[in-house]
Amino acid sequence: MEDDIQEEVLSQFKERRLGGWQVLQLTAGTGLAVYAVWAGILMPGFRRVPLRLQVPYMPASRTQVSNVMTLLKGRSGGIADLGSGDGRIVLEACCQGFSPAVGYELNPWLVRLAYFHAWRAGQHRSVSYRREDLWKVDLSAYKNVTVFLAPSVLSLLQKKLLAELPEDALIVAGRFPFPDWTACKVEGDGVDRAWAYHIQELRHRYQSQDIHEETS
Repeated sequence: MEDDIQEEVLSQFKERRLGGWQVLQLTAGTGLAVYAVWAGILMPGFRRVPLRLQVPYMPASRTQVSNVMTLLKGRSGGIADLGSGDGRIVLEACCQGFSPAVGYELNPWLVRLAYFHAWRAGQHRSVSYRREDLWKVDLSAYKNVTVFLAPSVLSLLQKKLLAELPEDALIVAGRFPFPDWTACKVEGDGVDRAWAYHIQELRHRYQSQDIHEETS
């Protein structure tokens, strides 16, 4: 749908030349549209989040979703997407057999948009999008966790994931890696790259570091 709209707009530019007044109208209209999106969709979720934890909404590309699912290949069980946005990661995970497939998102407009996408795909009864603060969610029941968050948030999220996730859990981060962790596997390149982390390996490394510090 998004690609079709982009192609339609581009074709209009190719078919005719725009005058100065038309360019001005287009620029003004685009600016108003951007502001409308910010005020109506992005701002409501930001009001409840401290400044340092705010993450602008950027939908995952098809390649990013594909890379995340590649890293999750062969796994099963429940999956939680933290900061699920328009829900496309959760929806794809559900289609791949993960259950329950749950997204946590503070922005009510994005939660509605996610359910719309799920309804259009015929999966609205199989997924769950919850308007909840990810910092207050108990993640102990999830064996798979995905995150598309900013580095400043990831650095704070590390402690929560280490404390709550089961021993066999796998975490997949998109766009940005966890700053203090070493990934067990990486998929993709550039902005489409995704990183996978085994919670058991991470805990073992931290325990080894603690023992080394105690004996040194």
